[in-house]
Amino acid sequence: MCTSAAAPRHPYTPGETPPGYREPEDTETGEQPPTTAGDDDATVARRRRKGGYPPLPEPLAVPVIDNHTHFDFRDGPVEVSIHEALDAAEAAGVRGAVQVGTDLASSRFTAAVVEQDARLLGAVALHPNDAPLLADAGTLDDALSEIEQLAAGPRIRALGETGLDYFRTGEAGRGGQLASFRSHIDIAKRLGKALQIHDREAHDDVVDTLLADGPPERVVLHCFSGDAALARICNEHGWFMSFAGTVTFKNATNLREALLAADPGLVLTETDAPFLTPHPHRGRPNASYVLPNTVRAMAGILGMDVDTLCARLTSNTEAVYGSWNNA
Repeated sequence: MCTSAAAPRHPYTPGETPPGYREPEDTETGEQPPTTAGDDDATVARRRRKGGYPPLPEPLAVPVIDNHTHFDFRDGPVEVSIHEALDAAEAAGVRGAVQVGTDLASSRFTAAVVEQDARLLGAVALHPNDAPLLADAGTLDDALSEIEQLAAGPRIRALGETGLDYFRTGEAGRGGQLASFRSHIDIAKRLGKALQIHDREAHDDVVDTLLADGPPERVVLHCFSGDAALARICNEHGWFMSFAGTVTFKNATNLREALLAADPGLVLTETDAPFLTPHPHRGRPNASYVLPNTVRAMAGILGMDVDTLCARLTSNTEAVYGSWNNA
């Protein structure tokens, strides 16, 4: 049984990085922590990112929910506990989050951690970039069977992130991706769960697969990366579009046009933390407490009152995942 949210344990001041996210003194002064023989290139690169986690923004007056984040992904030398992360988010007006699995290990983590804090729900899946590797190893079916078992938990509300990714996986891996995606669609329908879709440079095939197999009742295109035309397709079929920090990027005209074209009742927001940090902190690690920067940018694009948008986003999010407190 998950525990109720505790009162935040630290004072949080807008304009300052939350205590749990502050880097060691040597990194703040420009001295990087020493690398070790076991560090891979990605770990070394993350340690060398400048600036650390962003400052806490002014809190939202009307709370929202981060519907896609990865608390198990670490960016740099800072390691933040789930409760610290959720306390910081709550201080910024982000009252809950959906922790998302991308493989068996992170999906197992998700199934366990959602029982630890009432502010957290979960999604479990095999990422499309992992599916071809599992297919080649002959273990995809076994992995999918475990995902289905994990997805049956009452605080696991979605299958995700699944989908298609033609940016990192070439033609040879597309069969494995498609088989995995179709299996996740089937599991979501049989268990009555939402479906969180990772769609990268594969818009047409994602849409075609959903229509051919028949989508579950609730579909979310996580980190929406399409244009106004794809937004109109989502409108037609009642599929939710989740906008991340990318909507604030200067070169993301297509995303701003998509947001304007989207049915307001189908719009969600997310961090995809620790990735996709919004302007003006692009390039620094992301966290759920940074979400107000994206929300305020969305309100500006839409010409909408921030409080009104926040209320709409929370209502939409609960329409997808249900209540954070009913399990």
